[in-house]
Amino acid sequence: MTTLNVTSETDRRIRLRDGRWLAYAEYGDPAGKPLVYAHGTPGSRLCRYPDESIALSLGARIIVPDRPGYGLSDFQPRRKLLDWPDDLVQLADALEIDRFAIYGFSGGGAYALACARRIPHRLTVVALINCHCPLGIPRSTSGMIWVNRLGFILAARVPWPIWSLITWLYFRNAHRDAGRFTERMAGRLPKCDREVFAQPGLREMLTENCREAFRAGTRGYAKDQAVIARSWDFRFEDINMKVHVWHGEENTRAPLRMGEYFASAIPDCEARFVSGEGHYIIWNLRRWKEILALLVS
Repeated sequence: MTTLNVTSETDRRIRLRDGRWLAYAEYGDPAGKPLVYAHGTPGSRLCRYPDESIALSLGARIIVPDRPGYGLSDFQPRRKLLDWPDDLVQLADALEIDRFAIYGFSGGGAYALACARRIPHRLTVVALINCHCPLGIPRSTSGMIWVNRLGFILAARVPWPIWSLITWLYFRNAHRDAGRFTERMAGRLPKCDREVFAQPGLREMLTENCREAFRAGTRGYAKDQAVIARSWDFRFEDINMKVHVWHGEENTRAPLRMGEYFASAIPDCEARFVSGEGHYIIWNLRRWKEILALLVS
């Protein structure tokens, strides 16, 4: 039986049937339409648009769970993409939510699609914002910045113990020095993304999110990246609900080719390719309002 443990708006947990804790946060209108956000990689329940008034004005209740190993959620060894929908069903049941929208950003898109495949009867809308597609797709990493490309290649090909060690060596100080990590990430972005990063409160939120993502160490990120980088355990042609895609044409972290693949491979897909914008359109005020309006419609 799933049990609910409430401490604060951003520090809530449920006990799952297998004994793991799943942590989550809520933002926006508590009585609004429920939306689940599948955060990026790395990420945590503290990832949200800094101006909460937009969600409040549109009547959106945004629920952000920590995936296993991030933040306050317990690590889950040997997990697959299709394990995640069951965790979300247990969370929705604990919150007495029948149906909800789901949107994924970057690495979170794989988990949003897993929900579209496994639990379409519990979903109202599915949206992917600048998400990574399976790496086996030809030219999927063409145009991706070298550090991201290298990370995906290593996550896909090296044995778990070695990959786990690599991520520990690279990210071991991210929890203690999250601000420096965020600044280093921003420095690798194209101009359009750097302009988005200049918005009030965004870097502070992303620093807080990074610190929380690595609260329990690096295993959560290592497993998350490996799950996304390796073969996905479902087929796109078996997704039987509409999926909305937003993808920036100047994206250097999840290149345009990935958005184009989603548009061609998902049977019922409505894609928006946004010129002059990069990876972080989810934090662009205009785009955020568009995305949120669709999710609550």
